[in-house]
Amino acid sequence: MKTALPVFRLSFLLFFLITSAQTLQAQYTISGKVTHAETGNPLPDVEIYNDTADQIVYTDEKGEYILPNLYEDTYRIYVLLFGFKSQEVSITITNSSVERDFQLHPLEGTLEEITLVKKADQDFGIQRLREVEGTSIFAGKKNNLVFMDDLVANVSTNNARQIYSQVAGLNIYESISAGLQLNIGGRGLDPNRSANFNIRQNNYDISADVLGYPESYYTPPAEALKRIQIVRGAASLQYGTQFGGLVNFIMKEPTEDKKIELITRNTMGSNALLNTFNSLGGTIGNFSYYGYVNVKQGDGFRPNSEFDAFNTYIHTQFKFTEDTKVTLEYTHYDYLAQQPGGLTDFQFYQNPEFSNRERNWFEVDWNVYSINFHHHFTTDTELDVNLYGLQASRKSVGFRTNRVSQVDDPDEPRDLILGDFNNIGAETRLLHRYTLKNNLAVALIGAKYYQSYNEAIQGPGTAASDADFSLATETFPNYRNQSDFDFPNLNLALFGEHIFYIGNKWSITPGFRLEYIKTESEGSYKRINFDLAGNPIQNQEFEDDRSFDRSFVLLGLGSSYYLNEKSEIYANFSQNYRSVTFNDIRIVNPTFQIDPNIKDEVGFTVDAGIRGQWRNIISYDAGVFGMKYDDRIGEVLRAEERVNADGELVETGRIVRFRGNIGNAFIYGVESLVDWNLINTFRSGPSPFSLNIFLNTAFTASEYLDSKITGVEGKEVEFIPKANIKTGLRAGFRSFKISAQYTYLSDQYTDANNFKQNKRDNQGGIRGAIPAYDVVDLSMAYTYKRARFEAGINNLLDNDYFTRRATGYPGPGIIPSAPRTYYFTLQITI
Repeated sequence: MKTALPVFRLSFLLFFLITSAQTLQAQYTISGKVTHAETGNPLPDVEIYNDTADQIVYTDEKGEYILPNLYEDTYRIYVLLFGFKSQEVSITITNSSVERDFQLHPLEGTLEEITLVKKADQDFGIQRLREVEGTSIFAGKKNNLVFMDDLVANVSTNNARQIYSQVAGLNIYESISAGLQLNIGGRGLDPNRSANFNIRQNNYDISADVLGYPESYYTPPAEALKRIQIVRGAASLQYGTQFGGLVNFIMKEPTEDKKIELITRNTMGSNALLNTFNSLGGTIGNFSYYGYVNVKQGDGFRPNSEFDAFNTYIHTQFKFTEDTKVTLEYTHYDYLAQQPGGLTDFQFYQNPEFSNRERNWFEVDWNVYSINFHHHFTTDTELDVNLYGLQASRKSVGFRTNRVSQVDDPDEPRDLILGDFNNIGAETRLLHRYTLKNNLAVALIGAKYYQSYNEAIQGPGTAASDADFSLATETFPNYRNQSDFDFPNLNLALFGEHIFYIGNKWSITPGFRLEYIKTESEGSYKRINFDLAGNPIQNQEFEDDRSFDRSFVLLGLGSSYYLNEKSEIYANFSQNYRSVTFNDIRIVNPTFQIDPNIKDEVGFTVDAGIRGQWRNIISYDAGVFGMKYDDRIGEVLRAEERVNADGELVETGRIVRFRGNIGNAFIYGVESLVDWNLINTFRSGPSPFSLNIFLNTAFTASEYLDSKITGVEGKEVEFIPKANIKTGLRAGFRSFKISAQYTYLSDQYTDANNFKQNKRDNQGGIRGAIPAYDVVDLSMAYTYKRARFEAGINNLLDNDYFTRRATGYPGPGIIPSAPRTYYFTLQITI
């Protein structure tokens, strides 16, 4: 284990004390009035967007507005109102507040300003994506846009429960210390490493292998993010075939008005948490740059759960002209974590902080490269080309048995799994705006090439207790679980979408994705049989080379209708597809069997709803969804089957976990988000006070419609709480903000048999439901000049609960969630 250097801890504390005493310049405001350019009448509900500081305010009934809490700088301001031409200005503050009035001119016969420029309503740090963002189309899709700077949350540990609090229906695994990985699902999708979403950073893939092994071991630190784009299942047309949709992390960018800007954030918290995040950026002529270094370490809340993480990111951009720019990016991420292992039900209810695993370790090394070329041929036509690559590895070693309570024998070898990922990709997008029968139209065409060269090795690790990831085949030649495979996968895709506007209110967006996938596996595995005394009597090696080619077309159709300038009805249909991964095909485990005839999953997603804003008081998004999920891959307990000497398939008499195509399922539900601005309810005009209450609910039902496996048909689908509720409030006075959040999830099954938990089970912990749980979080932030102070308590009521029953790493068994923890953060901007 990497040990924390005393000099790091000392310098961290010294820096914290010194910077906390710094004071800088005073705060100012930008204020004014917005009127109709032709009549001179004041315009209420005009959106004033401060792009530099990510602020949004609205004019009151007198047309007046105020942007508070600003310091000396140059700000880019947008003035936006449905039916009027937008304005963009730069306002510089030096030594005093600034007053600036605006006169807006009405539009003349075009919807372009509305659909392509207008930003949606923002409350509590959440926005919806515009119908066109860069070279992407989001019209008619269920989506969210999380603005990080507006959140009052524990971003130092990537607390997903708080960050995604206003994204309806997400199911989150809380099993990795300090947010080292993101584990989100929803609508019946397994949250494990967010494998059912297309995970991107600045529009390029960052997961291990998009089709062959789509698990995300790298998650950008929330402190480095400007915003997060989230599109539900309909994202399959532009961003891959997956059921979950898209999660795109948009990184912070260089400041355009300074040659150099330094931001340092330092956090101390429970369980010896130390986190330092330091970024540097600026613009010099046509060249801009931004980068950060993030170091994180802690002990975890259970024994045997220490971790060290290091992350760095470099972004450089050169503008050849106003229409042409090239961007280069590099990301490195590595961490080493000791894993305390899973618990049985009995162990968890006795002591959720117990650990009987001292030899389990996990290591990640991630390197992502990207070159982006963006060019505007005209104001209506733009091209975006992304070239990217991944060189990465994940290593795990430890004692992992389904008999979770079994004591780890220090003289026995540990199970070792090594994965190496080497991928390259290219994605090109061309977007064109034009007029069709006096109506605006937007066309998008794109193509993607993705090639992966991955390797997975499983075998005996050493009998040591440290983080030794060496293969010990010579020492333990008869170890049960041994395999060595290469996975060269190829993906070619052609996709397109088109927005047709019918009049000023209605739009229809059809789309397609033509996909070619070639999945291969080349390698061998060993099968070793033992007699009753545990002596090896047979050691066989089997070649297992497979190649699977398929081509298909996914189709989709979206539609949007504006009831008025602030209310929209939307609907979308999209086909989905999930390729069999090499994790589905080959992991050797004596108590785990994979169907040799396992095949891809197919289905579709439907969304429909209404969203908008009422009188600048209530923001809402309510809808229904349905998901058809055919040939769903899952796990059940059943009798093991083997081919005997006569070539017949017979039962061995052992019960094993079986992974294969469980059956066809249908999932449906109601999701809603309501955000109520209490200040705007009871008074008009600018106010130094703020108070919002939000309610995020998802009620979901599911059923296996048919299955060839006995006892599955009619059962509920795994990973679906019937009720998923998050509610909270955020209050503020000038630069001080505080937020409180309550989260509740009802119980959910983890297997297709719908096996329920047994609190007295002292063997496994793998089988069973996840009981209902609730959590309260409290966070606060205060900005003074160029300093920002943040603090909070997560799991305020100190509830004992868990969100995951792991079948492999980091278990197996129940993985407890963190008890009450606290954090303190100091940020200084120079």
